[in-house]
Amino acid sequence: MRPRLPSLSALRAFEAAARLKSFKLAAEALSVSPTAISHQIRALEDSLSCALFVRQTRKVDLSPEGELLYAATKEGFDCIAAGIERLRTRQRSTVTLSATPAFTTKWLVPRMAAFQEAHPEIDLHIHASNQAVDLYSGAVDLAIRYGLGSYHDLLATRLLQDHFAPVASKQLHIRQLSDLNLHPLIHFNWHSPPPAHLTWAGWLQNAGISNLDSTAGIRYSEESHAIQAALAGQGVALLSLELVREEIAMGLLEAPLTPVVEGLAYHLIRPALKQAAAAVTIVEEWLIQAAGTHPKENSGLHQ
Repeated sequence: MRPRLPSLSALRAFEAAARLKSFKLAAEALSVSPTAISHQIRALEDSLSCALFVRQTRKVDLSPEGELLYAATKEGFDCIAAGIERLRTRQRSTVTLSATPAFTTKWLVPRMAAFQEAHPEIDLHIHASNQAVDLYSGAVDLAIRYGLGSYHDLLATRLLQDHFAPVASKQLHIRQLSDLNLHPLIHFNWHSPPPAHLTWAGWLQNAGISNLDSTAGIRYSEESHAIQAALAGQGVALLSLELVREEIAMGLLEAPLTPVVEGLAYHLIRPALKQAAAAVTIVEEWLIQAAGTHPKENSGLHQ
């Protein structure tokens, strides 16, 4: 039969005082009064019929009996703490989300602190790539893709409808279409053929401009680099207004020219033939809420 143990609160008070060599510091660590610590330890000594501390004017030292009990309580509390940490680790979930580097940098990263605060039990891993991933491989749980929203064997929920327009630093003072002749055009490489109206050639045609070389200017391999170039005042870029929403709101960039043309849409993608884990569903619902949209789900299942 297991012997009756002293109260856990008394043992906790003793362990803190023994570790810190001070009743006062132990009281601060446990958020109680020094008097409470003293009473707990005195009751523990009475129950064990021995002195656990050698009390001095400004400090306390452990007695031989106290040294023996401290070794046992320290090991016990360390073991409890390790067990609780293992339990917490087992309860955590990991979700991997794939998105383009530009969307990751400009939309996801600024929102990650809010996600972690709302769901500290989920470790969200971001896979930034322009390449489409296989959502049935098990390596990635969700993806955000830019397109029309029709994907084979996948469910697509539209997050954001995109729009494009010429964007420039306010320092360039772009006010009318003729101002485009005064600054370089900034281009970026799409990783799949873009709709014609989302290129400078298509936009200039829609704007009725025929005297400007749509191929001239500065070209970057990544969309995020084109955004940085516009911020640096290097020229005028035809950009996703969704990705530069914050910079426009802060007055760092402006989109003063029309037409504003509709782009494609960002869709949240998950497997249609695979049951989503609870943590994946939580991430999915949080992203939809963060985007401020209502689910508009299209099944890519082919019968």
